[in-house]
This record gives sequence, C-alpha cells and structure tokens, in this order.
Amino acid sequence: MTNGYVFREYIGAQFTGVQFSDVPVNAGVSFHFILAFAIDYLASQSSPPTPTNGVFSPFWDTDNLSAAAMSATKAAHPNLSIMVALGGDTVQNTGVNATFAPSSVDSWVANAVSSLSVMINQYGLDGVDVDYEHFGADVDTFVECIGRLLTQLKAIFPNIATSIAPFERPEIQEYYQALWSKYSNVIDYVNFQFYGYGANTNVDYYVKFYNDQQANYPGAKVLASFKTGDVTGLLSPEQGISAAMELQRQDKLPGLFIFSADSSKLESYGFEYETRAQVIIANH
Repeated sequence: MTNGYVFREYIGAQFTGVQFSDVPVNAGVSFHFILAFAIDYLASQSSPPTPTNGVFSPFWDTDNLSAAAMSATKAAHPNLSIMVALGGDTVQNTGVNATFAPSSVDSWVANAVSSLSVMINQYGLDGVDVDYEHFGADVDTFVECIGRLLTQLKAIFPNIATSIAPFERPEIQEYYQALWSKYSNVIDYVNFQFYGYGANTNVDYYVKFYNDQQANYPGAKVLASFKTGDVTGLLSPEQGISAAMELQRQDKLPGLFIFSADSSKLESYGFEYETRAQVIIANH
C-alpha cells in the first residue's frame, strides 16, 4: 500500500539502453516513470526536424521502452504509472530546439488532443508532463494551448496525472507561472528543475529556492528534484538527497523526481540514488 507521496523518474531521452526493469521500484511509493519525450516535430534523415503544429510523435527510446515493456512493468508493480513528457530541450540528438511553435491555438489544440489521445491509448499511458523550454509564441498563446490541451485530456481520460516542468529563468517562469495562474485546476504537480541550480546549493539554499517556487506556484504540489550523471557545476545527487530529507523534516515534501534513469544506468553508483530517494518518500 502506497502512502500517497510520489517518486518520479524521467527515462528514455538519452538512449543509453536503459529498461524499466533496470530501475528499482519501492512498493511503498506512487512511482511514476516519465517518458522523455513526445515532441510535435517530424524527424527526417535527409533534413532538419520540422514542427508539426501539435501532432506529437514518440522521440523516446521506443526500442527498449516499448508498449509491451510498459505493460509488463505495470503488471509487475501495481504502484507504478507511466507518463509522457512533452517537448524537452532538443529534438533527440539533432541539436534542433524542440520549440513550442503553434500555427494557431485552435489547430494546435485539436492536433495535440487527437495525437496524444492515440498515444495514451496505444501505450497505456497514465499522464502528461509539459516540458517545453523554447518558445516561438507569446505567453498567452502558450497558456491557452496547454491549458485547453490539459483540460480536454482530463475530460477524455479522467484519471490521468498532469504536471509542468519549469526551471529558474525569468523567460521560462513567465510562461509557466501564467499557465499556473489560469489553469492550476488541471495541473497536478510542478516538476521544478531544481538541478539547474549551482554546485554551491547547500541545504539551506535549496530550502529557500523550494520556498520561492512554492510562492511562484501557490497551492501547487512542488516536487523536489536532482539529476544524476554529469553534474559538473550543478547541484549534486547528494545535495539533492540531503535537501529532500530536510524538506521532509519540515513537512514540505509531496514528492521527488530524478532526471534521469538513462544517466543512472551509466554511472558506477548505478541506481543508488533512486533507491535512497524512494526510501525517503516511502518513510514519509
């Protein structure tokens, strides 16, 4: 029986061959894999990727993270759900930014609802995470596109979980805070990218940054986070674990996420931090 607190991990963006079964799953938490990423771009071997105005396609490692693999890991772990993240930084390894670039609000929303509904049904997905980091449209357009998308998806799939994944840069926060202000009723979690902060982020600083984001997204379930792999100049996994323990001590920790399983697979420490993070959440 889970305690209602959530552990999430992004998976599939870096094509390191990671499989769902590689990652330890603690039965005491609500465990969410987040597939990284579905992108509304069209990939071509002969030309740069081009935007498709809301028609989303899988850009995660579908060879290792297939529909059959998803079904199997969910069957093995009743506490496990699988989401898909939208957007991300770049279109796979092309160097092309995954830019939010709708032709119009109505056409983008219609395409996005249609293509993601097919994807949710095909893969048995349990939610969506909005992770755009580059914008070719103004704030109001983003707010209406994403807000209407999440509203319509929740109407079609009442049990899906939704989240947004902002980080600390004014031009990014502007978009996501405006979205939260108008459509917080259809957003379940804020996956804030605390791992974008520097290596000098001690526990006190982390708690301050967490409190800042709680103020930026009032009423949100703001998840703590850290990343594995190359963290040169950035917050380390150990700092993330220590900060999560302090946030829990202060009764401020609805959950935690890690980016990413792909990186952890390559590290000598393996999935140590996934295990430790889930113990914190399970012992809430």
